[in-house]
Amino acid sequence: MGELLVEVMRPRRGMSLSQPDEFLGPFPSGATGIFIDMVARLGHSAAIVSGVGDDDFGKCLLERFERDGVDASRVLVVPNKATGVAFVTYFEDGSRRFLYHWDHTPAVMAKAPTVADVRGARFLHIMGCALMPNRDFRAEVFKAVGRFVRAGAKVSFDPNVRAELLSGRSVSSFIGPVLKSCSVLLPGERELQLLSGLEDIDAAAKRLLARPPMETIAVKRGSRGCTVYSQGSKLHVPSYQVREIDPTGAGDCFDACFLCGLLEALPLEECARNATAAGALNAAAFGPMEGDISRQSIRVLREQQDRR
Repeated sequence: MGELLVEVMRPRRGMSLSQPDEFLGPFPSGATGIFIDMVARLGHSAAIVSGVGDDDFGKCLLERFERDGVDASRVLVVPNKATGVAFVTYFEDGSRRFLYHWDHTPAVMAKAPTVADVRGARFLHIMGCALMPNRDFRAEVFKAVGRFVRAGAKVSFDPNVRAELLSGRSVSSFIGPVLKSCSVLLPGERELQLLSGLEDIDAAAKRLLARPPMETIAVKRGSRGCTVYSQGSKLHVPSYQVREIDPTGAGDCFDACFLCGLLEALPLEECARNATAAGALNAAAFGPMEGDISRQSIRVLREQQDRR
C-alpha cells in the first residue's frame, strides 16, 4: 500500500529543474509501484492499494500493471483529479533532486483494504515515503497494517526517507506504528542509524532485532553491497558490477527480490544475492522500473560475477 506516480526525468546529468530544457517520460513509478511490479515480474501474487487520476498518466501506470500481472483492482481511479508526478534530475556528483506533486492527488486518497480483502496475504509492504506527505493517508496505512497483522500477515518496511518530503519533521513521527509491527526491515545505512539512534551499524541492527516481531534486517549499502542481520547471524554480500545509468528504483527492486526469496524459503544469502543483482540490473537502465530483471537475467549476472 502506498503512492503511485509517474516520473518525468531530465535525460542527462547536470540539468537543473529550474531552467527550460528537455525531459523524458512519463515513466511509471512510485516506490510502492516499482516494488509491486517487480514482485509480479518475479512470479508472485501481487496486489497494490493506491490511486491514480482518470488521465493519461494513470493509464500509463495501469497498463504497466496489467502487462506485468499486478492486481490493480484496489487502485482508485479518481475522475477530475490528476495522477501524481515527480520531476527528477541528477547532478554530476551522483546526487538527485525530486520535485513531487502528489499530495492531494489520488496517490494519497486510497482507503485501507477491508478485513475480507486482506485474508490470505502473506506480507504487507510499506514504503516510508508514502507516510510523509499526507496525514489522512498515513492513518489509512496504519489502519491497514493493523488489519494485515491481525489476519496473520507479516509487515515488510523500507523507510525510504525522502528529505524533500520531511519538511523538517522527525522520521520517528511518521513511522512508529509501522516499525512496531515490522518483521522484515529493508533500510539504507543512514536510515538504520536514524531508526535505532545508534551510529554503529552492527549495534543498530542488534537493537532493532531485539524488538519483536523483527526477524530480519537487510541493509542496503550501495556500491558495497548489502549486509543481512537475523537473530544471531550476520552475512555480507558484495555488489554486482554494472554500468550505472539510473539508480532510481534500484532499492525498491532489491526489496521486492529479497522478499520473493523469503516467500520461496530461500536461505538468507540467496535472498541477498538475488536482491543485490536485481538492484544492479535496474540501475543499468534509464527509468525507475525499466531494468531487464527476471529470474533468468538475475541468474546470468550471478553466474558471470559470483565466481570472481
